[in-house]
Amino acid sequence: MDFATGIGLLGGFCVVFTLIMIDGGDFGAYYDKHALIVTFGGATMATMMRFPFSTILHGVPMGLRFAFTMRASKPRELIEEITKIAEVVRKSGPIALESMEISDPFLAQGARYIADGYDREFIRDAMERERDNFLMHLDEGSKIYRAFGDCAPAWGMIGTILGTVTMFAQMSDLSKLGPAMATALLATLYGVLIANMVALPLADKLRLKLEEEDVSRSLIIDGILLIRDQKSATLVREMLIAYLPHNRRDELTAGAT
Repeated sequence: MDFATGIGLLGGFCVVFTLIMIDGGDFGAYYDKHALIVTFGGATMATMMRFPFSTILHGVPMGLRFAFTMRASKPRELIEEITKIAEVVRKSGPIALESMEISDPFLAQGARYIADGYDREFIRDAMERERDNFLMHLDEGSKIYRAFGDCAPAWGMIGTILGTVTMFAQMSDLSKLGPAMATALLATLYGVLIANMVALPLADKLRLKLEEEDVSRSLIIDGILLIRDQKSATLVREMLIAYLPHNRRDELTAGAT
């Protein structure tokens, strides 16, 4: 689990909760159904207009899932595991991969291709296609949350305008000024909170996840193709080290010696 996402989201709600408690703890004063409907409902409908319904159905849950999860294997761990696979293939042949336990599902799929004897071009095309489709869906999730974050403050302002119009239209009845003013102010509050505490941070986190997955899956594809070409484990390691930041390459090289 990516604890940074959970801690950040929970911490943001705690900040708002603490401020309300400091101001007297009247949580009912911060709830208004009209403001909630116009902000959340309006932002949701506007976001749905931007994307096909099928994209929203798989983009929202997929994005939410990957925003709260971390990749099982980091690039350094992947290089170590790919190097071990290369050693097994050189010593025992591709058929030995059938009984080898591989933690990363995408890497395990590539190993199965090698064990089954598929040619190099098929392996490249199949794995690159799966990588690109996965990254496309992850990118769709990021775009949906960013679109929602863009719409929420605007619909909050619409709620504020509607509340202000209602307030001025009912100036003669002082008992109705309070609810109209609450709608006007809370709509803006809801829009800003939804955008800056939930939607936009999740969109940025998904963009980082996409870049991480792109590097890891590209590394795996290159490693699998090198193994398919029966390159030595040492050469495989040296070729894949290029995926690591410079400050991490020396550690891996030292560990191999």
